[in-house]
Amino acid sequence: MPLGKTIAFLGAGNMAEALVKGLLRAGVAAPGEILLTDRRKERLAELEQRYGVRTSTDNEGAAEQAAIIVLSVKPQVMNKLLVEIAPALDESKLVISIAAGVPLAAVERRVGHGVRIIRTMPNTPALVGAGATAISAGEHATPEDMEQAKALFDAVGKTVVVDESLLDAVTGLSGSGPAYVFLIIEALSDAGVKMGIDRRNAQDLAAQTVLGSAQLLLETGEHPGRLKDQVTSPGGTAIAGLHTLEAGGLRTTLMNAVEAATQRAHELGRRFLEAKDEED
Repeated sequence: MPLGKTIAFLGAGNMAEALVKGLLRAGVAAPGEILLTDRRKERLAELEQRYGVRTSTDNEGAAEQAAIIVLSVKPQVMNKLLVEIAPALDESKLVISIAAGVPLAAVERRVGHGVRIIRTMPNTPALVGAGATAISAGEHATPEDMEQAKALFDAVGKTVVVDESLLDAVTGLSGSGPAYVFLIIEALSDAGVKMGIDRRNAQDLAAQTVLGSAQLLLETGEHPGRLKDQVTSPGGTAIAGLHTLEAGGLRTTLMNAVEAATQRAHELGRRFLEAKDEED
């Protein structure tokens, strides 16, 4: 369903492009309703030609024009951007942040009281319409705001609503998770090569196995343990492989990875708040 509002993406990186592509493909927005800003004029020209959207190098001007403003810059330049656009923000604007580790409180403190803000944690598979995004409402965001944000991220994958206190854990799980999965795919591919399969076939088989397994789980709604049991015949090949994985501590290692990434996300958020306090 079309939102019928101007959406400004402040920052024209890969995630912003993924969202633009998804919105256009799903019919959530028309090209003329999307405005992208960036310092790199060649990047803006590329996106304007590719998608027919509007572009600008003026962040404040874009924020003034838009009803929905997506903060899609890196966390280290977020402070500068918020100071720049703060004069253009009021209660009529919906601000959506996709910057990792930037707490809602930090954004709200910088842009002023009453602005409706939603914090999100998308991931890179959004580039192919298969993203996983968690969204969390700020103090002044309304249920309608959350519906609009969900429609935006549903256009590039699956969206869930969580409390902000869980967003660091989401960062550790699905935000960083593609890196874990790529490592697993690479390892499976290497194993195939070791067993005599050529590199391209091994990689395709490994990637398709991960994709198909995930799709099977999502479509059936079955517990992953139950689906695993369906593959493991008594005395068969799968149970022999699983025994080796358990002996190597795969389950514990993955759990530890999510925990470590969660703690790192929390640390980055704390540093961001401390840096703002020093500036203030």
